[in-house]
Amino acid sequence: MSTDFLPGTVWLVGAGPGDPDLLTRKAERLLERADIVFYDALVGPGILALTSPNIERVSVGKRSGRHSKDQGSINDLLVEAALAGRRVVRLKGGDPSIFGRSAEEIAHLAANGVTVNICPGVTTASAAAANGGASLTLRANARKLTFVTAHARAGEELQLDWRTLAASDMTLAVYMARSAATDIARELITAGRSAHTPVMIAVNVSLPAERIIRGTLAALPFLVDTIAEDDPTLLLIGDATARPMSADSLKTVQPRYMSSDLHR
Repeated sequence: MSTDFLPGTVWLVGAGPGDPDLLTRKAERLLERADIVFYDALVGPGILALTSPNIERVSVGKRSGRHSKDQGSINDLLVEAALAGRRVVRLKGGDPSIFGRSAEEIAHLAANGVTVNICPGVTTASAAAANGGASLTLRANARKLTFVTAHARAGEELQLDWRTLAASDMTLAVYMARSAATDIARELITAGRSAHTPVMIAVNVSLPAERIIRGTLAALPFLVDTIAEDDPTLLLIGDATARPMSADSLKTVQPRYMSSDLHR
């Protein structure tokens, strides 16, 4: 895709999980050329510092149910800036296309005749696994990787296909998971996932305040009690997220025994 940044166009840019060093080179170039940047609450000052000092920065963040702008207003602001002939960056935490509501913004921009492009970013699950020294997949034991969000509208229950998500050969990455952790553990165990399944809780991924907490699915409700409600929290659930085994162990241990060993 073209990297041209013409006046009157919009780029949806992935800011990654927070560490400026995880920003892509393409994203950095777009930030340097933008006339205006609309950024999310989880985009930190280190990334905003990469923008030109002369550009306009507009916070449109949403966090823990507190919205500085509703989605409709954000859509309109993007269109207004583009139609005024400005180079517009919509800066989103992680990757714009993973639970970033990019489809709504793209549709609104296209309906108003605005050209929009996407610059992907490092998604939080990848950064969390890397910093936790774990993998998101594991040969023979974790052949599937599924991303879900635990965010639900106020007053609504979290409705997911728990039977499918409980598959023992799946790594499950759950975004925005802090408040729903107890329900997630209960539903997965009820659907057949072992209570001893390894869990890695990643808080403030890639930031100075990052925390990695390990335990089991059964202990998940107790583990999240140590996390503040406002802290961005991701859950990684599955055998692949356990503490890394040695290369020799991976070669010599049969998969059916390796799985049980991780639960001891």
